[in-house]
Amino acid sequence: MCKHVLNAQVSIRAQCCKKWFDCAECHAEKSDHALRKTNDMVFACKKCKKVFRKDITDYDESDEYCPHCDNHYVVDAKIPQMALGVEGGDPRLEGKFLKDERTKHHQDPDRSIFTNQNFDHRLG
Repeated sequence: MCKHVLNAQVSIRAQCCKKWFDCAECHAEKSDHALRKTNDMVFACKKCKKVFRKDITDYDESDEYCPHCDNHYVVDAKIPQMALGVEGGDPRLEGKFLKDERTKHHQDPDRSIFTNQNFDHRLG
């Protein structure tokens, strides 16, 4: 599981040490040598668990998919970022914290026009 790229779709085999990593940063953390660059890369799809090889010099848009299961593995990386949040749900969805203005409150009986008293002076 990569802590640098949250939605890594493939693992990459490093040519220098023949080990599998999710990203170049994971290789840099776990190895004592630099990642050797190569034009022939070996990938392992995390969806179908099958291995495939791609030539980077002849790479086009159709090569962004796993040849076995058509998983789109070239996606924008979701990088973890610090954020502040409030624990609990959205108060607009949970009605517990909101006051319902439609509820009837104990009102002054003189404020209502629907009483049996004579209010001709109010009607004009």
